[in-house]
Amino acid sequence: MKETGKQAVIFDLDGTLSDSLDSITISANQAIGAFGFAPYDRERYKYFVGDGADELLRRCLKNGGDEKLQYFDRVKEEYKKIFEEYCMYRVKPYEGIREVLEELKARGIKIAVLSNKPHPRTLDVIHALFGEGYFDCVQGQTPEIERKPSPEGVFAISRYFHIPVEDMLYVGDTSTDMKTGKRAGAFTIGVLWGFREREELEENQADAIIAHPSEIIQYL
Repeated sequence: MKETGKQAVIFDLDGTLSDSLDSITISANQAIGAFGFAPYDRERYKYFVGDGADELLRRCLKNGGDEKLQYFDRVKEEYKKIFEEYCMYRVKPYEGIREVLEELKARGIKIAVLSNKPHPRTLDVIHALFGEGYFDCVQGQTPEIERKPSPEGVFAISRYFHIPVEDMLYVGDTSTDMKTGKRAGAFTIGVLWGFREREELEENQADAIIAHPSEIIQYL
């Protein structure tokens, strides 16, 4: 495949760069457990995550019978305290991620992270796994930028890099990610090593679907 002139790659974090499901599972289960709700298994959390901590907790509570979210505020405060402690619990990069990031950097391609994880925790994970300053831009969820699937985060990174969105790749593992990239006008790549299945990526019009990080290179 000939080069397309892409100058930057934006990565989702959870389920794309890092396998963080254990940290989310233990934190959310402890938070809801503090108020008498039964825990969920790890596989269930693959479908609870992806839209930020608030939506994660809403799904936990509604599936546990709290349809009116009467416990939401209290559970959220508990989750914030617990997740600060367990943010890096068994978190690791997916196989092949480090190598493709190094290849991108060697080619002069800008690399960024856009996550619905709260910004301080996004920084914690990125710094722990890759080191401070490794990525050219890291953007977690903040009050100033609407969470994905809003394209605002992509636009913010585009402005920061001074690179048009059409010259970027957006890489993620969920429907939220595909919607984010498509709404921004980026070329979207869905990954199969994360939390969701091929069908979800296809239904949300991923421009490409890949099974290994090294395949990203062919879309530059």
